[in-house]
Parts: sequence; structure tokens; C-alpha cells
Amino acid sequence: MAQTKTIVAFGDSITAPRKNVFTYSDLIREEFQKKHLDVKVVNAGVPGNTTAMAKERFEKDVLARDPDLVIIQLGTNDSAVDVWKKPPATESRVSIKEYEQNLREFIAKLKERKAKIILVTPPPTRWTEKLKEMYGKPPYDPNDEDGFNIILKKYVQRMRNVAKAEKVVLIDLNKEYYKYHEAKGQTMDDLFLDGMHPNNKGQKLEAELLLKQIKKLDLGL
Repeated sequence: MAQTKTIVAFGDSITAPRKNVFTYSDLIREEFQKKHLDVKVVNAGVPGNTTAMAKERFEKDVLARDPDLVIIQLGTNDSAVDVWKKPPATESRVSIKEYEQNLREFIAKLKERKAKIILVTPPPTRWTEKLKEMYGKPPYDPNDEDGFNIILKKYVQRMRNVAKAEKVVLIDLNKEYYKYHEAKGQTMDDLFLDGMHPNNKGQKLEAELLLKQIKKLDLGL
């Protein structure tokens, strides 16, 4: 009998279980169940996590589960400059250099174990009144529709570079959100609960991209 396959979704609050939202890991699990495939999908998302925090739990939450595939989606919290603090922060929570090192460390450990890896770029963020109140000052630009993504864009690009250098599968969710936004009669606001966290529609978009990619991976299903 074929052995159970394990997929771990490793990330922050975009990945983590959320009340009244079907996360992308829920949707992937559902898809496998429909097809009667023996796949265990573990949601290892923790709200507020940076790659530095995620590194602390990587052994317990990911490696200990002996995964066949790990989906890594981190970066939004790493890039954040907490200008709302007193005194205001002037640097990102995790430097871009450390962010890259952490991603590469996750990848190296997973490659050692012959696990498949999918990196997912964080989606863009959108201004809301609450976010403007908290983050609406330099280096962010509250007068620019895209002004909350100034720093995040650099981290997204760094993840793209790492995926290319490490020859790891990349789902460019960030790019897909902009693509959605540019289509006639659509705005990426349709995909968010609160300017940061995807709603059911946003999660579904991600799940569809992931399922397409998972089918191409040789997981022995």
C-alpha cells in the first residue's frame, strides 16, 4: 500500500488557520480527499512570524513531520518597518540579508532530506484606514496606492532570486495579485480581508496555483 504523503504549509498569518476563512491548505486538503489520495496536509502557519521566528520552530513544525513537500511563504513580517513604535523603528524587522540566509537554510535542510520545496512570494499589501494610521509615514507613502509595498517588493525580489539560484519551484503570488488587479473590472482589494490577509477568494487563487504546481512534482501519488 502506498505510504501517506505529507505536505507542510509553513508560514505566517497568511498561511495560519483563520476563523471563517478556507485557507489554501484547507483547499488543497479538500482536493486530495475528493480524489481519495492519501495525503496529509499540515498547516504550520503562525501569525506574526518572521523567517527568524520560523527558524526557531523549523525542526519541530517541519522536519519532525518528515514532509514530502514543504510550501514556504514568509516575508511580509520580515520586511515590516514598525514606524508606529515609540520611538519609531527605522529598519525592517529582519534584514534582507538575514531573510535570504534563513530561506537558504530552510532549503538546504529540506534538500538534505530529499523533500520537495515550493517557495511562494508574499502577496502585496493594500492601504486601509487602520494601516494608514499605523504605517502611514516614511519609508512608506500613504499617498501612493502602492506605497505600503515599497520595502516588501525588495524582499519579494530577493525570494525570486533565491528560488532561481537554488533551483526551487516558485509561485509568484505577488505577481499574480498585480495581474488580477490589472484585469478590467477587478481590483486586488477583492482578494483581501483587511489589506494584508487574503479572504476566501485570495486563498482560492493561491490554492489553484499550488495545485497546478503540485501536480507537476513527482510526489508519487
